[in-house]
Amino acid sequence: MQPDLLARYSAPVPRYTSYPTAPHFHPGVGSEAYARWLGKEDGDAPLSLYLHVPFCDRLCWYCGCHTKQVKRYDPVGAYVDALVAEIALVASHLPKRRSVGKIHFGGGSPTILSSSDLTRLRQVLEAHFDIDPTAEISVEIDPGYVDAVKLAAWRDFGMTRASVGVQDFDPAVQAAINRPQSFHQTERVVSLLRELGIGGVNLDVVYGLPHQTKESLKETLTLSLSMQPDRFAIFGYAHVPWMKKHQTLIDEAALAGVEERLEMLQLIGEQLSAAGYLAIGIDHFARPGDSLAQALDRGEVKRNFQGYTTDRAPSLIGFGASSIGRVEGGYVQNIVATGDYIRTVREGRLPIAKGFALSPIDRAVGDAIEGLMCAYEFSVSALRARYGAAAESVRADAERIEADDTDGFIRFDGDRFEVLPQGRLFVRTIAARFDRYFGAGKARHSVAV
Repeated sequence: MQPDLLARYSAPVPRYTSYPTAPHFHPGVGSEAYARWLGKEDGDAPLSLYLHVPFCDRLCWYCGCHTKQVKRYDPVGAYVDALVAEIALVASHLPKRRSVGKIHFGGGSPTILSSSDLTRLRQVLEAHFDIDPTAEISVEIDPGYVDAVKLAAWRDFGMTRASVGVQDFDPAVQAAINRPQSFHQTERVVSLLRELGIGGVNLDVVYGLPHQTKESLKETLTLSLSMQPDRFAIFGYAHVPWMKKHQTLIDEAALAGVEERLEMLQLIGEQLSAAGYLAIGIDHFARPGDSLAQALDRGEVKRNFQGYTTDRAPSLIGFGASSIGRVEGGYVQNIVATGDYIRTVREGRLPIAKGFALSPIDRAVGDAIEGLMCAYEFSVSALRARYGAAAESVRADAERIEADDTDGFIRFDGDRFEVLPQGRLFVRTIAARFDRYFGAGKARHSVAV
């Protein structure tokens, strides 16, 4: 690939798990606005819930999540007290009891929770919501700190899908990111999950890590494939030491350059496709029988803060410090600092730090960007049917973007805007050209490949 083209398309851009992206949320949307929005959530469609657990048994240096290492359980128990209270508080603002079709636990390491606290959380959720018996309940797992007892507790909670963190199996890479984890340790956790009847197993792999090479990455993928996961989530390491100070412990000289990162990404696609996995958007792969692959066939893949999903719920409610939710009115994000979050909930207030009220144009642009990120295309007429005149802004941008395309990456016929196969590695960069907020403010992002 020509260096000038790679330089143009690999510049830092958002990952577009929302639109507008979180750096553009502002404190003008707070607890009062969220209470009003919740009061209008009177639909019949099932809700989705996200519960954030901002604690880990170890601090991995590559991590970009809102989390911290703890040596005692006391802070975790106090946090669960606040989670229980927040769930009840949010439910009190809803105009009626709602059903729930999906629950996702993220972190941090949700498996740090004790079995008794898991029971408490299940009880408070059941007290305020109707959890569908077929609901997907997914949990992020660090295989270095779980055993059969912990996993059985999660099975009893209702876990149906586990996302197991692999990152990389090379010992040199693991040492460079402070995450020692053997293949056999990981394989044992995957085996335990299947013995417990957990129907969906995802593996998370990261490329672009320090000291990682194409050869070591290929070996990591070979070992991962031997566990026959249902899905892979592939993440490019985002080096953002200005946001995450612990990333300053990573040797920047050991990080791959943009060209090598692109080669790694291409290697991943080739190896997983050869193994029979279907590519889902920019960074997921699924076996043909998996529900995400089936959603791809139906054109129903969606994207939210948990990545690619089958979740079509109109509203996602987030619980816990730093969690982000979206309801009909717009986005909200909870207070990030756990102490401030706990204190606010104890005072009986919704712990909102900031948010964003969506305009019709925001919704139209957001749907267009989600279409690009999930299926590499969108239809102006479909946007017009949903948003009326607001879609004209997207159509005008599509015409401008196609006119400026000198690389043959785009096709637009006046209705269907498509990113062609040769441009799909750079869909984030192309999507950013529709983003009306990109470049405004002080937001900084990771590279696009």
